Amino acid sequence: MKLKPDMYKKDIYQIDYEKLKKLGKKYLFFDVDNTVISYLDSSLTKENKKLFNKLKKMGFECFLFSNSHIKRIKPLSEELGINYYTGSMKPLKKNYKKIIEKYDKEKCVFIGDQIMTDVLGAKRNGLFVIFLDKINEYEPIYTKFWRFFEGFILRRYNKKGILVKGKYYD
Repeated sequence: MKLKPDMYKKDIYQIDYEKLKKLGKKYLFFDVDNTVISYLDSSLTKENKKLFNKLKKMGFECFLFSNSHIKRIKPLSEELGINYYTGSMKPLKKNYKKIIEKYDKEKCVFIGDQIMTDVLGAKRNGLFVIFLDKINEYEPIYTKFWRFFEGFILRRYNKKGILVKGKYYD
């Protein structure tokens, strides 16, 4: 199933990072909008900074991996002291291939809030993916376009008990 995430969690703070370490994961690629911060925010929270510092101390190499423009992502990555990939064109394979060539794909984890971009893009490339609930309801029109199709998939998964909103799993 190319659209079924490996894990489903409420938010980035509920992920069991110790478990990821035990699974041999080392590289964490975070979507930004509605995953790390909302579309309405342009700066990080204290909670964001604390989490990313903890992850670095745990030995993870973290990245921001976003379809958003560099003007939005670069200041966030600089503040966190991590690298970034912008204009990722998720779910297309192009930028995922760059990562696969540079990092051991078995050690990569992609984390995001959208089935049609984050989950599909990572799964199409054979990568481990964690799906999260979106931070808030506000989204730009192009995201609403993807959410329209995502709704069909989530309703189908819900009926089959594959992915039920609020029933988180590892």
